[in-house]
This record gives sequence, C-alpha cells and structure tokens, in this order.
Amino acid sequence: MELAYLRHLSHESVPLFALVRTTLGCVLLGPDGVAEIAARIDGRLPWGRADLLSRLTRRDGAVRRAESDLRRFALARCRPKRLAAMLARHLPEGFAYLNVGHSNLTALTLRAVRQGGAGRIAVLIHDAIPLEFPQYQRPGVAEEFAGRLQRVRAHADLVIYNSADTRARVEAQMQAWGLLPPALVAHLGVEPAVPGALPTGIDAERPYFVVLGTIEPRKGHDLLLDLWEEMGPQAPGLIICGARGWNNAAVFARLDALPADGPVREMAGLDDAQIAALLQRSCGLLFPSRAEGYGLPPMEAAALGVPVVSSDLPAIREVLGNIPVYLKESDRYQWLSAIESLKTGHKTQQLTVSGADFIPPTWEDHFNLVLRLT
Repeated sequence: MELAYLRHLSHESVPLFALVRTTLGCVLLGPDGVAEIAARIDGRLPWGRADLLSRLTRRDGAVRRAESDLRRFALARCRPKRLAAMLARHLPEGFAYLNVGHSNLTALTLRAVRQGGAGRIAVLIHDAIPLEFPQYQRPGVAEEFAGRLQRVRAHADLVIYNSADTRARVEAQMQAWGLLPPALVAHLGVEPAVPGALPTGIDAERPYFVVLGTIEPRKGHDLLLDLWEEMGPQAPGLIICGARGWNNAAVFARLDALPADGPVREMAGLDDAQIAALLQRSCGLLFPSRAEGYGLPPMEAAALGVPVVSSDLPAIREVLGNIPVYLKESDRYQWLSAIESLKTGHKTQQLTVSGADFIPPTWEDHFNLVLRLT
C-alpha cells in the first residue's frame, strides 16, 4: 500500500517530498531523492554500499545500505528536535502531509510537521485490532496504538479509512477522547499479480488449498492445523504462505514438527508471481482470520477467480459481498464440509463463476477520492 502511494504521487504534477526516520535522525528527500530511492525499492537500481555511520550503528546489512542511500540522496537531515525548522526551510508553505503507514505518529513529529508549515495533515488508519484484540498483540502494543489514535484525533485534518467497518470501529474508540476529525472511506486498490511458475516441489495434480498472510494468532492457522490433523493422511494439501509473526510459539512448534512428506507445507519468501500461481491452481483460499481491517488476500484471490472460504467478517463482506463462503471461525464442521466440497469440485464451479463477476477496487478510484480532499 505504501508503495502504491509512492508510485502514484511520484507522477503527480506537484512535487513530492518524503520524510524518513532513520537510526540517526530525520531525512528529508526532495523529488530527485524520492525518485532515486523509489528506483531502489522497485529493484531497478541496486542499493549502494553501507557508509561509515551505518557500519557503526546498524547490524542489519540491508538496513545499513538503505539508510546510507537515504543520506546520500537527502535534501536535508536533522535530529528530531530540529524537524520543524528543517521542514520550514525546505518545503513550500502550506504543504500537505500524508502518513499512510501507522509509523511516525509521534506528538513530536505531528507538531513539527504543523509548525514546519503544513496546511493539511491526512493520516490513513488500517484497523482498530490492537485495541479490540489486545490478546493477539505483543505486550504494550495496545497502549502504544491507543496513543497513536489519540494523537491522530488531535492533529489530523482528515482521517482516511480503508473500509467503513474500520471507520466505525476506530471512531468508536476515538469518540471517548473528544470531537472526531473529518473522515473518508477509500477502499485500497487490488492488483493481483500475473501468475508465474509454481514453486519447486508443488504437485499441481494433487488438490491443495492456500492460506496467505502473516502467521500470527488472529489469522487462524491453529484452526487449519487442527482440521488437517483431523482429516489425516487423506487430507488435501495445505500451503501456508507468509512470514512468521509474533505471540505464536505453539503454532510455530507445530509447523517445525511437520513431516517433510505430509500434506501441510510452510512456504515463506515466495514472490507475488509464485503466490498468484499457487492460488490460481488451488482448490481455494482459506481465510479463517479472527479480525481484519480490510483483508487483501480474499480480494486478490477473488480477482483471480479463485474460490474463497472466509470467516464472516464485516470488512470482507463490505468489498466481496456474497462471493466467498462465509463461516464461523469456531465451527470446525462447517470448515471441514466446505473443504471437502471444494476438494471434490461440488462448489468450485459455482464459486468461480461468482468470483468472475468481482470487479476489484482500483488504486485509481482510491486516489481520486483521497487526493480530492487532501
């Protein structure tokens, strides 16, 4: 999503600047610097060598090189307390500040942006999950997230929400702190990748399902592992795509104990084309998530014409309507029945036809809404 914003705003008629927090302070990129960094993020140019400052302060080699290039192409740099002065010196008066990543929403940054000459501050909020489901978070995350929302309420001229459901849930939290800022709902664009080659070792002739997303407690991987254990040796394949997250030691231990020749496989680090190929040839996407602010995987699967079985979540219904099969996350019988039906093809044709009618939201529509008000 942040990359979509970078690509789109780079082609607008107004100049684009970027504010980046690094280990050693704040970096401001001008339009030329933004273009250089964007080319490296896209892979069109390689990242440069780590400079001395990065070698002294960072252990991660990739971050060393990225922060070094940020300094090389910087229009200006400063310590956080000098941010307002730096922005006032280098940016046009009345600039618009867009924050779309839940990061840098500190009181210091937001005040400095305003004092530095911002005419308008817009923030995109993805969900209220840390406050509604603190049991799925690392210690302290819920409190930290509440602070972010409080600062957004106090400083933002516009809050952008990815779904009406997210807006309702976040504003239910915000209203306890005072007046609500103006808001806009703009669905995120869905751009399914062009399918490439299947990952090595996948037998396309054997029925299999895909689950896609970070392996964290709210995503429901534990339910799927239980179902596959219950189905036993005759179970179809289950391909688990996504990086390992947090607070999920029991699931990680079960994944580590999977037999190499079993039906369940964990495949991290796949590129978009490989994931699209896996989805396109699968019996369907399984999405037993317990909470979502938007839910891109079901939308990407539906855009490819792939059957979707999902927990019954308002954000998914908001965009996909009646295309998926919706199930209670806790009803194992329903999940087993849906998996069996799709494996044997009883529901595949009906769901695929429904999916063919899905017109996914576009980034063009998203930006037409957002930029009109920012």
